[in-house]
Amino acid sequence: MAFGGALGPVELLAAYRRGLFPLPAADVYARAYNEALYGEAVESGELPVLPGGADPYALAWWSPDPRPVLRPDAVRLPRRLARRLRGAARWSTTADQAFGVVLDACAEGREPAWLTVELAETLTELNAQGVAHSVEVWEGEELVGGVFGVAVGSVLSLDSMFHRRPDAARVAVADLGARFGAAGGRLLDAQWDGPYIRSLGAEPMARSRYLAELAGSASTGPLTGDRLPVARLV
Repeated sequence: MAFGGALGPVELLAAYRRGLFPLPAADVYARAYNEALYGEAVESGELPVLPGGADPYALAWWSPDPRPVLRPDAVRLPRRLARRLRGAARWSTTADQAFGVVLDACAEGREPAWLTVELAETLTELNAQGVAHSVEVWEGEELVGGVFGVAVGSVLSLDSMFHRRPDAARVAVADLGARFGAAGGRLLDAQWDGPYIRSLGAEPMARSRYLAELAGSASTGPLTGDRLPVARLV
């Protein structure tokens, strides 16, 4: 949708409110790829360049159409996982108790490395403001999965997830949905469509409708951060 701009807390939150999310170029090669692929569209004015950035091709802003979305109370867990969770006495979840650790785990080994230091610092600031949230999945005292995202009113945009045990990321999304729904949330935005997110119950929503949902969303209450058993999710 656009290139350039800045990645400060004000700018990032304003982008999410308009249905945009950032994809910083991980290195000079990714930056050059952006210019090669979209340079003509930028020069013709088809793609705007936002003020505030030194190099427009170092930061792209996306808004896919359609948008994959989930209702907070309708995150799907496979039956085999549901059976296993009923007996997973050592698995529990928290919210916003290890936000920075979840960010680091989501960035580890990912290509392209879109979660840059600058973006992570901004997301950490938004977490301190109560806007960005994480859910942590624990096996005893070991972090085995998690997810984080940014909330705008009653819509929460899922940025990334990770797992160190099979299905721990699924549990993290289901738990975040339960906590966000309990706080008054109405929609989880998965950003990028694909088989994995569809397996969780995501369905495509036209961008025009998604933006209308976003514009009409009301504020929610705070997320409960208490440690809770995963068995409650099944």
